[in-house]
Amino acid sequence: MSEALLVAVTSGEPAGVGPELCLRLAERRFDGARVVVLGDRRLLEERAARLGASVALREDALSEESAPGTLDILDVPLLRPSLPGRPDPANSPCVLKLLDRALAGCVSGEFAAMVTAPVHKGVINDAGIPFTGHTEYLAEKTRTPRVVMMLAGGGLKVALVTTHLALKDVPASITRNAIEESLRILHAEMKRKYGVASPRILVSGLNPHAGEGGYLGREEIDVINPVLERLRGEGMLLLGPFPADTLFTPPILSRGDCVLAMYHDQGLAVLKYASFGQGINVTLGLPVIRTSVDHGTALDLAGTGKADAASLFAAVEQAVEMARRPK
Repeated sequence: MSEALLVAVTSGEPAGVGPELCLRLAERRFDGARVVVLGDRRLLEERAARLGASVALREDALSEESAPGTLDILDVPLLRPSLPGRPDPANSPCVLKLLDRALAGCVSGEFAAMVTAPVHKGVINDAGIPFTGHTEYLAEKTRTPRVVMMLAGGGLKVALVTTHLALKDVPASITRNAIEESLRILHAEMKRKYGVASPRILVSGLNPHAGEGGYLGREEIDVINPVLERLRGEGMLLLGPFPADTLFTPPILSRGDCVLAMYHDQGLAVLKYASFGQGINVTLGLPVIRTSVDHGTALDLAGTGKADAASLFAAVEQAVEMARRPK
């Protein structure tokens, strides 16, 4: 192997935009790093031909620098041919095999990091495979008791206590233990992955107006505040809990390095408004580096050539930067 870092990129749902975005990686060079795309070779060839993209696919030469316009791949064949915009649950095991292969390579040291193109949760579940998302899947595979989803973009870094839950299930999942573990992971990873010596973390409340002194809910009083007070006693710089409708305003954001929101849409609606198509997803707390795009499979755009690769480029760049940071 050369000294350049090798980053695995999984091509995601074959009927979505992931494969064609991965083809765009042949246009880019990443200083001190190279990418290898995990996907079905025939699918990538068919998508390149459909889009008129001149990309040479190369296998079994990962120890050699590739020429411009060449894309290193690891062939993971599909069970059935795939058409743009028409997902087939029969291919779901192959989609998960991409993740398993990338993860195994990261654990073994073959890859310095993994970057994931979007998958379709509904299609995987239609195949009879329980699946709530990359974040939870990778946590289970690495036997990591808790990980934290964080999206970064538009000048924001927003992490979540809960991720892919029905809204009715969120309050019961906002426990002291969940908040404490999320804060400890976020604090440690801001130092390790982003080089922030003393992270300032802005914490949202759960209820409107952060509970308004208990009149709109007691989670802030009974659950969130006790955790913040205890961790402040250990030296963590924690501000809040803030009402979520005012937390994302410049005067408050300027006081912190990142945000911990209580649930998915509370934090990510704002971030995606600020950076959709340019942001990235980072899984904190894993024993490997994993970043991802900030968007879904975009089945309506698949095969049209209109999908924007900016988020994928940013996810690779962030993975490379994290991999270079001293351990």
